[in-house]
Amino acid sequence: PQDFLNPHNAARAAVGVGPMQWDETVANYARAYANQRSGDCALQHSNSNGKYGENLFEGFGREYNAKDAVDSWVGEKKYYNYNSNSCSAPPGESCGHYTQVVWRNSVRLGCARVQCRN
Repeated sequence: PQDFLNPHNAARAAVGVGPMQWDETVANYARAYANQRSGDCALQHSNSNGKYGENLFEGFGREYNAKDAVDSWVGEKKYYNYNSNSCSAPPGESCGHYTQVVWRNSVRLGCARVQCRN
């Protein structure tokens, strides 16, 4: 869990937001969904009916770790304007993954990783 939790909490600390705690229930949900998607590895959000926020990540050609995933989401910070609490991302880009990482009300974290079969 720390390999996921540490980079999330580092990004949160950088903007003055308190740390998240690992939640095994959330992790179990993430693991079950990741395993379900391992056949096609479609980057498709689950149907948690708004219970959980989700960030998805995929990589090809080399080994990726949890920090690589979090760094990719935090990389969206450049598009987020804290003064107006708005996103100025160009077409095809987003701030939503970044805000999910640093959202003050997000206090529990659970993550999973699978290797695709395709």
